[in-house]
Amino acid sequence: MLPEGVSDTGSSDRLHELVLQSLDDDKAQDLVDIDLSGKTEVADHMIIASGRSTRQVAAMAQKLSERIKAEMGRPVRIEGLPAADWVLVDAGDVIVHLFRPEVRSFYNLEKMWAVADSPHLRSAAASNPS
Repeated sequence: MLPEGVSDTGSSDRLHELVLQSLDDDKAQDLVDIDLSGKTEVADHMIIASGRSTRQVAAMAQKLSERIKAEMGRPVRIEGLPAADWVLVDAGDVIVHLFRPEVRSFYNLEKMWAVADSPHLRSAAASNPS
């Protein structure tokens, strides 16, 4: 068992890939993956994605939570599920923000984290050519 505040890199990487795969399976749009390792102790990755409707946003958050618990045995905290305009899924090493497109453009988290020109920014299109 690791001391509190110390993350298992392998476990963190597996969680990160599980989250990306789950969002891809659920047709998340405009996925942005921000590498936070070494920048904050809050998490190693922040993932921002959109759903077409509140129903899709809520479904993605619930499925993601279920997959993480089933495959990783980790508890997940979810905030904002009743309204599902902006849902925060906190899985520890990976934090996921799921938005309806209009709400996402209003809050513009990518700009807040100043990642527009960051080499640590990875969009789904860049990392998953089809």
